[in-house]
Amino acid sequence: MNLRSPEPRWPAAVALLAIGALQAVLPEPMSPGPYWLVLVAVTLLLAPTILAYRAGRHDLNQIFGYVVLAVVTAAMVYSVAVMVWRMAAHRDPPVVLLRSAAVLWFTNILVFASWYWRLDGGGPHGRASRDLHGYSAFLFPQMTLTPHALREAGAETWSPGFIDYLFLAFNTSTAFSPTDVPVLSRWAKAMMMLQSLISLLTVALLAARAVNIL
Repeated sequence: MNLRSPEPRWPAAVALLAIGALQAVLPEPMSPGPYWLVLVAVTLLLAPTILAYRAGRHDLNQIFGYVVLAVVTAAMVYSVAVMVWRMAAHRDPPVVLLRSAAVLWFTNILVFASWYWRLDGGGPHGRASRDLHGYSAFLFPQMTLTPHALREAGAETWSPGFIDYLFLAFNTSTAFSPTDVPVLSRWAKAMMMLQSLISLLTVALLAARAVNIL
């Protein structure tokens, strides 16, 4: 079996650090701890994740990847829940609500893009280890092309990378649908419904409420 060229991991690492940075700019009551807590936790967990990858321990890399994603997901869900409660209680001025909604909307995209990238097809190592896309939870347009068409496009060894999952997550949060990428597996459908729900809360409800009382 021919391995695909390993995809770069740095976009996923940058996305996780960006999530920590976004959490740091939220108002203190909406953070699960001190403003620096999530960013420091992500940084500390990324270190063994990267070391495991460089050592060829893909099993440990996957485990540490799940742990860091669980941390940022829990922090985001906490922040969204607190924001909804504070909005209902009229605890924050409109400008604070708008800023918080925008931060959590972007966080939502990065968190779910990271999950899709980590889970789909067995993760980045699993995708690089297969020539076919039979285990993918998403049907990207390139997967529908014939081998001849892929050769013509110079994409014989194409495999989805982090930017593809980021694009998918962005569309899910803006259009509340996967647009040009059909969803094949049930776990992916459940996660996309959850992502759309969080996006709906942060944009359609919270931002609209803040604008109406400006």
